[in-house]
Amino acid sequence: MPDGVLSPLLSAVLDDPTLGGVIERAGAPLLELQGPIAARQLVAAVLAADAGAGKPVLAVTATGREADELTAALASLLGAGQVVNFPSWETLPHERLSPRADTVGRRLDVLHRLRGEDAPRAVVATVRSLIQPMAPGLGSLSPVELTVGEENEFEGVLDRLVELAYTRVDMVEKRGEFAVRGGILDVFPPTADHPYRVEFWGDEVSEIRAFAVADQRSLPGEIPAVHAPPCRELLLTPDVKDRARDLAQLHSADAHLAEMLTKLADGIPCEGMEALIPVLCAGELELLTDAMPEGAHVVLADPEKIRARAHDLVRTGQEFLEASWMTAAESGSGSRAPIDLGASAYRDLSEVAKHAGETNRPWWTLSQLTSEDSDVYRVTVEASPAYRGDFDRVAADLRAHLASGGSAVLVVAGHGTAERAVEQLSGAEVPATLAGSAFTVTAGVVTVACGGLVEGFVAPELGLVVLTESDLTGRGATATVSTRDLNTKMPSRRRNAVDPLALKAGDYVVHDQHGIGRFVEMVQRTVAGATREYLLLEYASSKRGHPGDRLYVPTDQLDEVSRYVGGELPTLNKLGGSDWKNTKAKARKAVKEIAAELVQLYAARQAAPGHPFGADSPWQRELEDAFPFVETTDQLAAIDEVKVDMERGVPMDRVICGDVG
Repeated sequence: MPDGVLSPLLSAVLDDPTLGGVIERAGAPLLELQGPIAARQLVAAVLAADAGAGKPVLAVTATGREADELTAALASLLGAGQVVNFPSWETLPHERLSPRADTVGRRLDVLHRLRGEDAPRAVVATVRSLIQPMAPGLGSLSPVELTVGEENEFEGVLDRLVELAYTRVDMVEKRGEFAVRGGILDVFPPTADHPYRVEFWGDEVSEIRAFAVADQRSLPGEIPAVHAPPCRELLLTPDVKDRARDLAQLHSADAHLAEMLTKLADGIPCEGMEALIPVLCAGELELLTDAMPEGAHVVLADPEKIRARAHDLVRTGQEFLEASWMTAAESGSGSRAPIDLGASAYRDLSEVAKHAGETNRPWWTLSQLTSEDSDVYRVTVEASPAYRGDFDRVAADLRAHLASGGSAVLVVAGHGTAERAVEQLSGAEVPATLAGSAFTVTAGVVTVACGGLVEGFVAPELGLVVLTESDLTGRGATATVSTRDLNTKMPSRRRNAVDPLALKAGDYVVHDQHGIGRFVEMVQRTVAGATREYLLLEYASSKRGHPGDRLYVPTDQLDEVSRYVGGELPTLNKLGGSDWKNTKAKARKAVKEIAAELVQLYAARQAAPGHPFGADSPWQRELEDAFPFVETTDQLAAIDEVKVDMERGVPMDRVICGDVG
């Protein structure tokens, strides 16, 4: 039985004879359903709840926002661990840009789970993921698993991380990187919130801790195990290197393509290498339906919108293929592309549907359009009314519905909002109760529960009405997706780090060792046979009457250069002079003086009386629950600390200034 917070609601829906008819028709290879868009979450949840072990449902939406909303709804009905969101690339298949490591990690993690014993009950994906071919065998790629107390050959772990496309660096700052210092391994899996610091005692994992990117300090809490999936969907295996080497010789006339293939043959990953998957991977490319177990159901919600989106993607992908690779073949191959990459192009939706049927993956569609066709099965679930803030009408309709023996459920996002809704309904003479961790749908009462439903519905056969916040207010609710948003940018170690592409000639910059200089241009230089890019900076002349001294800064040392943010026009420092050293000494002295003044100021504030505030009220919790964004761990910690100090009576100037820890 599903273990979601709204699983009692799903249990009631399972008794609907129309949805029971859907289950009876589950063996049909092609089934067209007719019903409101709100029924998509019910159809997918009912199929997932009734399906046998190892047969998850693939629910397809047109856009990423719809996928997030459907993921949140199914997670509330089936359980958070039973629903996964399969993300799509941010790039086109033939674009010379690689998808993000976190996106690839989440995709490969889902594919790996589909082959294991802990396969989810439902997979939610956009049509973009459905029609894009993938490299074969991605689900069989084994991640690096490190568990405290278990032995793993240290050098073997490092070699495996390199094989899985992790980049070895001196200090871990981004997902997909790892660093080694003695017997300590720092690794940042693409699916993790924070990097992990793994300590080895010989070949035994003795301790695992998470640490912050910003200051490299360990975070509280013990980590029992680390799961590190691959960072790329094209791994440089020996077979791939051999094919790249052969193709580099075959296409030596195309300089760019030959250079790209030569790097791959030498085991050097490069940007956009995923575009060459069709010619570097052995075997035929796979579709997402192939990764689903045989017999799994594919459900398309709003197929008309999905078809239009798929058509646009196919057209855009083809245009980009012609514009990118064909124009790159000006030398020697005329208007033809230097290499055939058509196998990775977006597939037509009808082709994907035919392939799913041939491989025993039943294909379902749920359309909002009415049809008199006898082959179309009608789900007698209706869309909930749109009240648009008219609470008097809401109360009148609910009173009438409950008086006739019906039942109702109101689903809201937060606990504070739920408490406020019970108060408002009770004040309008509508029987209402707040649902606990386990509840039943009771006739004659409105059950107010917390969950991720965005669209409400009415099931006449059951006498059941389900309303959501967006139905009542008319405003689109923000679904709280159970899966973590990995696209959140991690904090940087330097807030004013320089971007060489944003610099203009004459801009002032600061070098950590040499002080204030003026940016001249980006140049290429060949030193010891290696060609690299440098920032050319100009400093004050060391000799009177001579031009200014120049400093070449390699692009891999940009962390030592930052923008000048002072308000006045600065004076250029001299290379090798003492003026920059003296400037930093004066700054340190000024900081010490300011610190002494702050100590005196905080001592005075500590002695000042404060006003103790009360604990959070239901209105406060309602306001917090209505916040449409997800707070970070640091933000939540700061909020809790401020509240504690306010309740203790700490003076407000100390709280506002951040003197809370």
